[in-house]
Amino acid sequence: MLKYVIAVLIALVLLLFNIENDEFDGKSLKLGLSIPRSGIMNAMGDAVYSGASAYFLHANENKILGNLKIKLIVYDDKYEPELTVENIKRLIDKNVFAFFGFVGTPTVKKILPILKSTDIPFIAPFTGASFLRKNKGVDIVNFRSSYKEEIDNIVEYLRNKKDISSFAVFYQNDDYGEEGFVSLLYSLNERGLKLAGEGTYKRNTLSIRHAFHEIKSSKPQAVFMIGAYKANALFIKTAKKDPVFKNTLFCNISFGDADEMIRELDYNTDNLLFSQVVPSYKDSSKPVILEYQKLMKKYFGDEPLGFISLESFLAAKSVVGALKNIDGSITREKFLKEIKKLPNNILDGVDINYKNNQLHNKVYLFKYKNSKFIEVNNEN
Repeated sequence: MLKYVIAVLIALVLLLFNIENDEFDGKSLKLGLSIPRSGIMNAMGDAVYSGASAYFLHANENKILGNLKIKLIVYDDKYEPELTVENIKRLIDKNVFAFFGFVGTPTVKKILPILKSTDIPFIAPFTGASFLRKNKGVDIVNFRSSYKEEIDNIVEYLRNKKDISSFAVFYQNDDYGEEGFVSLLYSLNERGLKLAGEGTYKRNTLSIRHAFHEIKSSKPQAVFMIGAYKANALFIKTAKKDPVFKNTLFCNISFGDADEMIRELDYNTDNLLFSQVVPSYKDSSKPVILEYQKLMKKYFGDEPLGFISLESFLAAKSVVGALKNIDGSITREKFLKEIKKLPNNILDGVDINYKNNQLHNKVYLFKYKNSKFIEVNNEN
C-alpha cells in the first residue's frame, strides 16, 4: 500500500512538473481574462480585449519575447460576479500564468477568496477599488490610479477652479458604487463640505427614475456619476431636459467609459467633466500613443479608439516588458519582481513608477469639445 501511495505521489509531482514546463518553457504563456463580452457592459469588455490583444499580437508577431507566444484565454462574465467566479475556476483549470484585465469592482471582490488560495498573479484589473491597493495575501499589480484619487482630483478642481460647493452623487448600488460614494464623502469632508443629495440604481439595469428625483430635489451644482456608461448617459439625458439641471456639471470617473458615454449622449456634451487614468488616446506627442493608434488600426481596424483600450494596451505592454526582462526560466515570482521595477520610461511617453500597488499614478481631467477630449487640469 505504501509503495502504491509513493508511486501515485511521484506521478503527480511529475505531472505538475511537466505541466509547468509545458506552459512556461518559451512556447506558450497563457493569460486569463474574465470580462463582459455580452450584456449591458459589452463595449467595455470589447475595449479591454482589443487593446490588450493589439499589443500581445504585435509582441508575438515580432518575437519580442523570442519564441514565447502570449495566448489569451477569454471568458464572458456579463459583468456578473457569480459568472466571474465560474470563469476564474475555469481559468485556473487551464493553468494560466496570470489573470489580466478583469472588469469591475463587484466582480473582482467576489473572487478575492479564490485569488488568495492561488499563487497566480492578478494584473491590471479595470477597477480603482481601494481594497486592491492594500490587500494582503494576493499578488495584485494594478496599472491605474484609484477611484479615490480620481474623485479627489475632481473635487479639488471643482472647488478651487469652479467655486462649486453643492455636490450630489448618482451611484451603482454595489461595491463599485459604494467605493465611489465613500471616497466622495471623504474628499468632501476633508474640505469641510457636505453631500447635498444622493441616488442609486441597480447594477446592469437602467432603473434611474428614483435616483433622478432624489438628486433633483437637492438642486446640486455638480453630480458625480459612479455608474456604468449606459446608466450614466440616461441620467444625464434625462437631466438635460429638466431646468433644475440647466447649469449642473456632470462628473464622470474613468470606469464610466467616456467614449461610450458621448456616443450614448449623441455628442451633446455640454457641462460634462471626465476623469481618466491614462492620457488622451489622440495625444500625438507621445510615441506610445502613436504606437497604440498604429497597432489598433492594424489588428482591430473596426474598433473605435478610446481610453479603455489604451489603458489595456499600456498594461499589456508593461506585462511584455516585465517578461522580457526576466533572466533564465520564466516564473511567476520573477515576473512579479520585474513588473514592479519596470523603468519609468518603458512606455515611451507615459511615465510609470510602482507605488501604492499601482504602476501609473496620475489622473487626467477632460472636457469634450469640438469632437475631441481637451485636458483641463491646467485651466486658469
